[in-house]
Order: sequence, then structure tokens, then C-alpha cells
Amino acid sequence: MRPGDAPVRTSPRDVLRTRQIRSGSDLLAARQAVRAAAVEAGFDLVGQTKVVTAASELVRNAYVYGGGGTMGITPIVAPSGRRGLRLDVSDHGPGIFDVEAALVDGFSTGAGPGHGLGGARRLVDEFRIDTAVGRGTTVTVVRWAP
Repeated sequence: MRPGDAPVRTSPRDVLRTRQIRSGSDLLAARQAVRAAAVEAGFDLVGQTKVVTAASELVRNAYVYGGGGTMGITPIVAPSGRRGLRLDVSDHGPGIFDVEAALVDGFSTGAGPGHGLGGARRLVDEFRIDTAVGRGTTVTVVRWAP
């Protein structure tokens, strides 16, 4: 994050967009919604690809490991005028027992390669996980446009 980028405000005309994640087709719809929001926010092609890839990893995790959930897409504006996106991906699954281990490449509780959370974290500017065993997980990320 650059100086002048925080705190963040949303524009009064911007509406929080929420996507349900209940089926495989919702994963594609979530990716498309994030790409459209990134284009609206002025992201270049590399920025679009990074935020869409991060979103894809997070919604896939919510679907596969959390049994589904929601993704909120919020366009944000820093006091400097810089635009970005905040994504909030939540599920009501079993939660993450060991967050630090889950962020290490190669760690997986399933059949995947274990790059999802750590990879998503590397693709965004801000990354936060709120989880508790038996309560589910919410991952909040922010990516700023160049």
C-alpha cells in the first residue's frame, strides 16, 4: 500500500455486490463479477488478472472446504483518490484449524496442491483471515489499482 491509500471509503454511488457460492457454476460467475468490478475500478490487465485469480482461489476454497458461502465485492477509494476492490469471502464450514500452516505452500486438507490461500495472499495488497473451528471462515482482501 502507498502513503495516502488508507483509510478507505466507498463511493456513495458504489453498491456492495454479493455473490452466493453454492455450486460450481457460481465459481465462474464470481470470477466474472470480480473482473467486471476490476475493469470499472480502472485496473490494468495485470491487476485484473491478479485480483480475479485471488478471488477464484478464495471462492473455490469456500465452496470446496466450507460447503459454500458468499463473496462481497466492494469498490473502494482511498483519500488519495486511488481506487481498489475489497473482497469478503465467507463460509460456514469447519473453520481453519491452523491458519499459519494453511498459508504455507503445499499444505492442503484436501486433494489440491495447497497453493490457494498463500497464493491469494501474494496477489493482493491486504489480506486478513477471521476463522474459528466450527464457526467458518471469512477472508478479506484488498487490491489497489495501479
